[in-house]
Amino acid sequence: MPPKKPERAKPAGGAKSGAGKGDAKESAAKEKKGGTAVKVRHILCEKQSKCLEALEKLKAGQKFPDVAAAYSEDKARQGGDLGWMTRGSMVGPFQDAAFALPISTVNSPIYTDPPIKTKFGYHIIMVEGKK
Repeated sequence: MPPKKPERAKPAGGAKSGAGKGDAKESAAKEKKGGTAVKVRHILCEKQSKCLEALEKLKAGQKFPDVAAAYSEDKARQGGDLGWMTRGSMVGPFQDAAFALPISTVNSPIYTDPPIKTKFGYHIIMVEGKK
């Protein structure tokens, strides 16, 4: 039984050789785009002016959860935390932006600038994790 563990760790190396199935290439392409789920926070404002005001607070160095609690009009007021969101569960422009962002922290966030416009309003998005 113990020899099986090292074998399980190897499939990623085999998929990189290019001799594998098309599925391996698709998985690699999905990984480059950000995987299948993101741990995301956002600040949602109905009016662009309010969202831009929140953006200025972030640029001034305020922490993302503090700005979200003060400005976001979304029900996820706990620092704008939406938790883990899977691909396909978010509206198009929000999803595209979320998967394009690099992982960052609330103390040093990397966020969408300018805000993303969706049918819900204007979003400032940051990503805390990907899988």
